[in-house]
Amino acid sequence: MLSYLIRQSRKLLMAAGLASVANGVCSVLLLTQINAALTASSTAERAALAWRFAAFAVAAMLSQMTASVLFERLNQRAHADLRRFISARVIAADYRRLEEIGGPKVQSALSEHSARVAEFFVSFPTILVNAIIVSGCLAYMAWLSWQVFLAAVLVIGLGSLGYHLAHLRAIRHLEVASKEQDRLFGHFRSLVEGAKELRLHAAKRRRFSDDVLGCSIETVRRERGLGMSIFLVSSAWGNFLLYGFIGLTLFALVGDVPDRASVMTGFALIFVYIVGPLENLLIALPRANLARVSGARIDEITAQLEHNEGDGPSAIASGLTSLALRGVSHRYYHEGADDLFTLGPIDLDFAPGQITYLVGGNGSGKTSLAKLLAGLYRPEEGAILINGEPVDDASRDRYRQTFSAIFSDFHLFEHMLDAASAELDAQGNALLEKLHLQHKVQVRDGAFSTMALSQGQRKRLALTVAYMEDRPFLLFDEWAADQDPVFKEVFYRELLPELRARGKAVLVISHDDRYFHLADRLIRMENGQIVAIEMPPGRASEKSASADMAVV
Repeated sequence: MLSYLIRQSRKLLMAAGLASVANGVCSVLLLTQINAALTASSTAERAALAWRFAAFAVAAMLSQMTASVLFERLNQRAHADLRRFISARVIAADYRRLEEIGGPKVQSALSEHSARVAEFFVSFPTILVNAIIVSGCLAYMAWLSWQVFLAAVLVIGLGSLGYHLAHLRAIRHLEVASKEQDRLFGHFRSLVEGAKELRLHAAKRRRFSDDVLGCSIETVRRERGLGMSIFLVSSAWGNFLLYGFIGLTLFALVGDVPDRASVMTGFALIFVYIVGPLENLLIALPRANLARVSGARIDEITAQLEHNEGDGPSAIASGLTSLALRGVSHRYYHEGADDLFTLGPIDLDFAPGQITYLVGGNGSGKTSLAKLLAGLYRPEEGAILINGEPVDDASRDRYRQTFSAIFSDFHLFEHMLDAASAELDAQGNALLEKLHLQHKVQVRDGAFSTMALSQGQRKRLALTVAYMEDRPFLLFDEWAADQDPVFKEVFYRELLPELRARGKAVLVISHDDRYFHLADRLIRMENGQIVAIEMPPGRASEKSASADMAVV
């Protein structure tokens, strides 16, 4: 992720880096001017130093301003680029794979992990500037006394070794906390979506609060606290070595050398000056490590979002003449059986102007068949043919544009249509009136005026969207399950026949056996297999009567 972001903002990063380098160099030059001013012997020399000091001070201020502004822009740009990158991978991902990964991991990548990676660009100037200041101070120290410089290198080497060992231990704790954070996001979602169930069951509520949510929060706190504590302890170890080095220099390394006062003054300034940057550097480095962990986590999540399909057209598909499933099968893990569930092989044909009811018990594979038919799942075996042409990875997204679907776990977007118009608004409002929603919500400029509705009312809005999308094939997964009888009547007796009359192919997953006679055919499923394809008695008698009339 860091490499990707650096490639995206190479020029801006180089400009910000140069400004940081200039700031660090000017800071070190200011130190040399201060030391020179303290040991200057004439007024003219001090006057010249004053002008140089002022020039370096102004340059340091301007370079700091430039670096801070540029890195803040990098932070915001990095955050936006990360969100766009992850969102694009999610949108393009195989739907079945996205189901397996789950929403909490994706939300964690979009929120906390992306924020940490982006924050690295804010901490980067601190790391860069302080590293330059520390390096410049060491160089100045070498110029003053090479013996002291060698001792400083030895101390920094010991400090770096200790910090590296601590870093390896701390990163392990931070990675555990990062993975637990993904699970914690899932618990947070359950906290809101399962609010009714938690309030109705006190024992379940206590166990969820203490054993599930509380344990996850505690794990994140403990592991992250351990990781960051190790970083802070290693920082304190570095400070101890620094002060030990100061004492060693003042009382042992600098003896009776010529110009001892000037050397001691220079070292005193360096010691006072280097403590702050070195401490800031040791504190800022853990942030970079956190960004590395989060970047690796984003890499891991996005790598799982495989994309093997071509992009479909933005226009609505049209011209459906036939749709066939030939020996299609699909396998997935079934929680109830704790085993792989095999759907199929399925052989089915669908035609325009045909209403098909798909019925069967819970867990029989009805919804999976609907998702397979709509192109959301890829068949492991067999083929799907539309208008006689087989559907493959390159054409699957184009094939999906044939369908509008309302699944039981549907999501309702605020905007109903790709392009708004007064005519479409009027058509949508007419449908809302038929579904008795005109007093609660209106369609304005292709969007619903409110989304604060009950689940049944939101399903009626989803039905309006599916109707207005005007796709050749419509799928309804238990749409009428939580509707009042009056709306079931409207759905089964008015809207579905109207869709048939408009030449739409319709698949309805339903348990409402009182309406089965309205279907053109009835498909029964059990354990992932089609066990019967029936023509309802009412429809059979209607077709027979129509045939008799044609003969007369």
